[in-house]
Amino acid sequence: MAIHVGEPTAVAQEPGQEEPPDISATGAGDRHRLTALQGLAALSLDAMASVAYGPESIVLVLAAAGAYGMGFTLPVTLAIAALLAVLVASYRQVIAAFPDGGGSYAVAERYLGRRAGLVAAASLILDYVLNVAVSVTAGVAALTSAVPGLHGERVWICLAVLLLVTAVNLRGVVDSAKAFLVPTALFVGSILAMISVGLFRDGPVSTASAAGHASALGEGATAVGALLLLKAFAAGCSALTGVEAVANAVPSFRAPAARRAQRTEVALGALLGVMLIGLSILIGRFHLQPVEGVTVLAQLADASFGHTAAFYVVQFATMVLLALAANTSFGGLPVLMGLLARDNHLPHVFALKADRQVHRHGVVWLAFVSAALLVLSDGDTNTLVPLFAIGVFVGFTICQVGMVRHWYGQRPKGWRTKAALNGFGALLTGVSAVVVTATKFTEGAWLIVLALPLIVLAFEKIHRAYGEIGERLELGRVPQPPHRSHSLVVVPVSGLSRLTCQALTAARSLGDEVLAVTVSHPTVEDRRTAEALRRDWELWKPGVDLIELSSETRSLGRPVAAYVRTLARTQPDAQVTVLIPETEPARLWQRLLQNQRGSVVAHAVRRDTDAVICRLRFRIVAKAEPPLLDVPFTRS
Repeated sequence: MAIHVGEPTAVAQEPGQEEPPDISATGAGDRHRLTALQGLAALSLDAMASVAYGPESIVLVLAAAGAYGMGFTLPVTLAIAALLAVLVASYRQVIAAFPDGGGSYAVAERYLGRRAGLVAAASLILDYVLNVAVSVTAGVAALTSAVPGLHGERVWICLAVLLLVTAVNLRGVVDSAKAFLVPTALFVGSILAMISVGLFRDGPVSTASAAGHASALGEGATAVGALLLLKAFAAGCSALTGVEAVANAVPSFRAPAARRAQRTEVALGALLGVMLIGLSILIGRFHLQPVEGVTVLAQLADASFGHTAAFYVVQFATMVLLALAANTSFGGLPVLMGLLARDNHLPHVFALKADRQVHRHGVVWLAFVSAALLVLSDGDTNTLVPLFAIGVFVGFTICQVGMVRHWYGQRPKGWRTKAALNGFGALLTGVSAVVVTATKFTEGAWLIVLALPLIVLAFEKIHRAYGEIGERLELGRVPQPPHRSHSLVVVPVSGLSRLTCQALTAARSLGDEVLAVTVSHPTVEDRRTAEALRRDWELWKPGVDLIELSSETRSLGRPVAAYVRTLARTQPDAQVTVLIPETEPARLWQRLLQNQRGSVVAHAVRRDTDAVICRLRFRIVAKAEPPLLDVPFTRS
């Protein structure tokens, strides 16, 4: 694979993974890209699902101040909605300025420097990975609450849901959007219907779902301080996770990608804002209070619809969407990892695209890490929630500060207002990040504080490694004119056969000088075999010298590698190639019968020398068919 360092260049594709030359420009392959509606289904599930726990997070904090504190639910939600509007407006500008995607990472790298960009990227990676684990565990928790008998199998159910989401995303982002369009529409429709019915409902309110459960409301508390409101605001901001996903995945949209992504961002912000404010109004209208074992959303559905079929529709839609909200991470993180790989901060394999424009390696990596988190947390949502949302607040803050620098540098009409808006947003999200980290530090947030710098250090180490490779390869410089060197080909042999003949024929075609080598060991049987081979060789007279290498330890690869090193030392101007003949059986199971001598020699030569390795495969086919030769060249 070609290695690129420095300026972003195209990454070599794996065999069978052809990438169209310029899809964004030509429109070819748009069927594997998203429309605005499909983008809403594929990239908004995280944000939509946060409606299920965002308002509840606010209520649980304010409940510490009793009924008086609950009265601040709507003002806190309105403040969050205002921040949401700021973020949507900001990310619309990010999409326009960075149509290649990357979101916070792209903004920070350009306007705040490479290190700030890496911090933003690390925070987004943590947020995306945790979003998968939290979403899956929350959805399964809703299922096990309805069917308690499944509680003991929750880890396996979580892994099954993760496998389903991964399999759908490996088929392409468009297929995932189509698969999740109906659950998204069902959830949004049921929430909006619940808000509409609840706002205009007359008569007594049913609270059957909360019957028999203990209240979580504080007793006799009437003081609401600024710190409590700030904590409620920070907790409710968990509803804003996922807003950045559209800006990270702009290349996944059909042309004009930026315009479609902007429409998706606005639609997402509008729907999320309406649902958050509507649910907050219902909380105040029905005078709900948090109770143990029943979610606020379930209480609102019960109060609006009563204990009818509509109530169960809301619960079912919530459960499904929570489980599938992990899809947002699968839509955004692989694209972000592709950009990091392009900039030499991650292995280049993450920039490869398979068919259907899938960053397959990013999808598989995300699934693997998320599965590990699910197993380590034992499928418990409460273990993961304290770690959630800190990363996204850090990314939000860095992005907002970067956009302030953007407006100051560009200075278009009205830039002061836009810069002030972004600056205010940076202040709010920065404060939220500090408050959430401080309040959740002992509950596991310290892991995020530790993980962020470690991920950034890993990025830096990978970047330095690619820099060193680039220096050795002299990338970016005009190389010296190529010249012809004396070519010396070494062919390991163990006996006479048609394979030996084909190998020497290929070697004489490749090099100026050909040497056949065989390894013998100091045993009676091996000496007899070596003498028989030497006698047969003299009778055959192929025109190639046979060199006998002795090995005291029954090693095969090391003597060949040592001989190649000797040749390189005695003939420094020669280009040494080791041609290793191997058979390739017609049937897959027959490969188990091979002795792997060729792999042993190739490994030793690659490890200990700078010689070129050529593995000549003699394909064993049916007798009626002519034999085929496959001669792939790999340079060590």
